[in-house]
This record gives sequence, C-alpha cells and structure tokens, in this order.
Amino acid sequence: MKIKKDKQYYKFCAYGFLKNLRFFEPFFLLFLLEKGFSFTQIGVLFAIRSLLINFLEIPTGVISDSIGRKRAMLFSFGTYIISFVIFYVSNSFLLFVFAMIFFSFGETFRSGTHKAMIMEYLKLKNWESIKVNYYGHTRSASQIGSAISSLIAAALVFYTNSYSIIFLASTIPYILDLLNLATYPAELDGEVKKLKWNEVKKQFVIVLKETFYSFKNRRYIKILINSSFYAAYYKSLKDYIQPIIKTMALGFPFLLAYDNKQRAAFFIGIIYFFVYLINSFASRKASAFQNLFKDKDLPLNLTMFFGFFLGILTGFFYEFNIYYLSILFFIFIFVIENVRKPMAVSKVSDEIDSKNMATGLSVESQLESIFTSLIVFMTGFFADLFNVGVAILIVSFSSVVFSYFIRVED
Repeated sequence: MKIKKDKQYYKFCAYGFLKNLRFFEPFFLLFLLEKGFSFTQIGVLFAIRSLLINFLEIPTGVISDSIGRKRAMLFSFGTYIISFVIFYVSNSFLLFVFAMIFFSFGETFRSGTHKAMIMEYLKLKNWESIKVNYYGHTRSASQIGSAISSLIAAALVFYTNSYSIIFLASTIPYILDLLNLATYPAELDGEVKKLKWNEVKKQFVIVLKETFYSFKNRRYIKILINSSFYAAYYKSLKDYIQPIIKTMALGFPFLLAYDNKQRAAFFIGIIYFFVYLINSFASRKASAFQNLFKDKDLPLNLTMFFGFFLGILTGFFYEFNIYYLSILFFIFIFVIENVRKPMAVSKVSDEIDSKNMATGLSVESQLESIFTSLIVFMTGFFADLFNVGVAILIVSFSSVVFSYFIRVED
C-alpha cells in the first residue's frame, strides 16, 4: 500500500524536522566551558539530566495517559523552551541545574508519546500495514533536521561569535513545533484515563520485580548490561568531540582572519553535518551487518570491544597532538552506536516475551541511566585532573577491561 501524503502526514514530518533543530547540541560542551564550569561540574549537570529522565519516565507516562497525548506534548515543548531561555540568560550553575530539570521533563513527556500518536492515526485510517514505511518517512525528516541543524548552528556561532545565541535560536523551531502540535486532531489523544497515583506505584513495583528477575538470569542480565553500558559510554563521551575539534581547528592555517571561536564553529558544523549523515546510513545497515554473522551474539560483543578500543586510540592520538586521527576514531564510536542500537534492542526483545517487552526495555533504560551518570562524572573528573585525552583513555581502557565480564555468550 502506497503512503497517502495528506495534511497530517506533513504535520508529522514537520514535527520531526523542527524537533531535531537543536542548534545547541554541537556546541553544548563548549558553551558550558565558556561559562566557566569545570569538566566535573559539567559531568554533574549531565548526570542530573540522565538520572532525572529515567526516574521521571514512569510517572510522566501515567500522567500523559490521564491528560492526553496532545497536552503532554504541548507541556513537553513548553518546558524545553523554558530550559533554553534559562541557558541563554543565566551564568549560574544552580540555575543551570534547574534548566536541566526542565529539559528532563521535556524529554520524558515527549518520549514515545509522538510515536503513539502516529500509530493511533494509522489505526484510525486503517493504514497499519504501512506503519514501518510511514514511520520511516517521519524519521527521515528528523535526520534531515539534525544535519541541517549543525550547519545553521555553526553559521549562528560564526556570524555572532556567541555560543549563547544558539539557545535563543532553538526556541524558534520549538515554538513553531508547539504551534504545529496544537493543530493535531483531538482523536490522536487515544483513550484518556483517570489519573491514579497507585498506577505509578504499581509500575515502579513491576520494574523493580523485573530488575530482580534480570539478576537471577545470568544471560539476560549480561545482554542488558552489554547493551546499556556501551550506550552509556557513547552518551557520556559524545560531546567531548567538540573540544577536540576546536583544538584541531586552532592548529589549521585556515580562516586566519577570524577568531578562534569562529574557526572552531566552521569545522564543528561541517564535521557534525557529515556525522549525522553517516549515522543515518549506519542505522539502516545494522541488519545487514548482523546478518554477516552466524553467531548472533558475536556482532554485539565485537562492536562493544571495538568501540572501546577506538576510544583508546582517540585518547592516544589526542595526547600526541594528532587531532585529525583522534576525531576520525571518535566519529567511528558514533557509527558503532548507531549500528549496535538496533541489534541490541532486537537482542533484548529476543530474550523476553512480548508481555514483558516494555518492562524489559525500561530496565535496560534504568541501567543505561546509572552507567551514564557514573561514566560522565568520571570522565569530567579525569578531564579536570589531567586533560580530555587522558580522561578518554582512562574511561575507554576501563571499559575494555569491563567488557570481558559483560560479553554475551551461551
């Protein structure tokens, strides 16, 4: 069945495109460093965000069911905009903590809600047979948004010579997306349920029971840790490519008429643009990569070990001032996460029955949150104690050692 591109189809695509115009992402770490925060303080901010997003996942899910998906999405984008404004106007670490709290509320109220609205629309139209292709189209719009976002962000920093402007600029697509969401038909809310706080408690108990069960099943817990630990490693380190690119940019005899921030912005925009394009390609090729192996555990173990080893090379070449190789290996860490993610989700789903699927993925998410909080803080601490390269080396080498104990095997 061919996709019917009606008005709502374009609204769904517009949502994904505008949502991914997060101009701050390629410069977030550099922005925080310019504010005078140490790497350790930045690690604390990132850890707060990671823990809150996962802690709020269950209660916000129940609240979303009671107020309706549309209102939940409007609230989500409202809190995003508040966080962007705080980042733009403030220099206070405490206020940045509040900005992270608002951002976390935005993430949790949005997470999974819009996808549910798309599925509800397809169900109402009896188009469920094309859901994979339809959702793929909306995801494609999101990927385009990410790629374009990096170029716009670089241009903003280049011409204004300011990192703060990217947060003010980010409010524009989010206000437009909020207006777009306001036009969604009411029937996409699904069944609106009465708010029951007992349901929140019930869901917490279910997740705790599933976590306890996981630790009784040695293979299952290894799969969960294998999947969540590499994802946490990637999330913790991914922003550290920014200071490496900046250091490399300063050593290039290029754009010498401009200051250091503008030169760094040029390189960051170009590199992030291609990283987003490569990641999109890598995600689509995950299945083909997995099919190269008869043993389905092997690609998960290989990509994990290889990703950590690339981290060691990233830190090593940074220490020897060979920044272009450091960045190249860092980019491959991004690629591996995008190849691994579909395989990891598939592996987790193979190990649990469909009734417990959501709970099992929730347990994985909780583990990822805990690992991210630990790794991101440890990376920040060692970056302050030594430098960025040594911090990546220590974290990556420790992860290689840990990977031996969490490899998946029959």
